[in-house]
Amino acid sequence: MSKLFLIPTPIGNMQDITFRAVETLKGVDLILAEDTRHTGKLLKHYDINKKMASYHQHNEHKVLNGLIQQIKDGTSVAMVSDAGTPGISDPGFLLVRECLSQNIEIECLPGPTALIPALVNSGFPSEQFCFEGFLPHKKGRQKRLNQLPEESRTMIFYESPHRLIKTLTQFKEFFGSERKVAVARELTKIHEETIRGTLQEVIDYFSQKPIKGEIVIVVQGKPK
Repeated sequence: MSKLFLIPTPIGNMQDITFRAVETLKGVDLILAEDTRHTGKLLKHYDINKKMASYHQHNEHKVLNGLIQQIKDGTSVAMVSDAGTPGISDPGFLLVRECLSQNIEIECLPGPTALIPALVNSGFPSEQFCFEGFLPHKKGRQKRLNQLPEESRTMIFYESPHRLIKTLTQFKEFFGSERKVAVARELTKIHEETIRGTLQEVIDYFSQKPIKGEIVIVVQGKPK
């Protein structure tokens, strides 16, 4: 049966992949990878020898129709991103939507994603939260920030290391310097750390050291 599999991959530690994910990757005909060189290292580690094709934000519209036809013709396809679950701040939505419109079955496996360990480890309430992903860099950023100060749920953001101080400083402007925050860096890797405190305290901490690795920012919701 024609099917698209969405396969979460480790966000750092290669051991954080499920047995089911490995078996599925071994069983499909084609693996769509955000970066074939990056995914190739993972496949080699688990002795998976399958054909790969590039699928990323710069070519997803161009290759979409061809991929849909391949799946319809009987090719079993698995999609992975560089890290975590496809479609979560990574390519995936467009292909999923088109598969659904073409009545192609989709199976999404559970697995790694950076936002959940960062949330649970933050110490903030996790029974309700909102995931904002990456804020817009320019257009729409101010508008989105204006909507967030009244949010009572815990908020989760992704950010790059070189923009962290700028983003935290903007949060200080909109949320106040005393709002609590937890910044998780290099999750599952050797130098993993989570820095907790007020926005001002965390800004002071990261202002005094080089910032490396992938970043998840967890912000306390507006106190009731």
